[in-house]
Amino acid sequence: MARRRSLGYYDKILIAIAASLAGGSAVGAATAVEFRLGLLAGALLATVFVYDATLRNPPRPPSSSRQTMAMVGWHLLLAILLLPDLL
Repeated sequence: MARRRSLGYYDKILIAIAASLAGGSAVGAATAVEFRLGLLAGALLATVFVYDATLRNPPRPPSSSRQTMAMVGWHLLLAILLLPDLL
C-alpha cells in the first residue's frame, strides 16, 4: 500500500512559480497577447511567490535587515534595467 505524502510549503511555492511561468507562456502563445508580454506577466506573478518564500517566510530566519534591503534593492535595480526593454 502506497503512503500518501502531503506537499510542504516550499513544494507548493515551486509549483506556483512553474505554473505562473507556464501560464504566462500559454497566454502569450494561445491568444492575441504578445508572447513576451504574457511571459512578463507570468514572471511578475512568479516574483510574488519568490518574494513570499524568501522574504516573508524564509526557510531560515534572515541574518539581518541589511541583507533583506540588499535583496530588495537588487531586484528594484534589475526591474529598472529590464522593464524598458520588455515593454
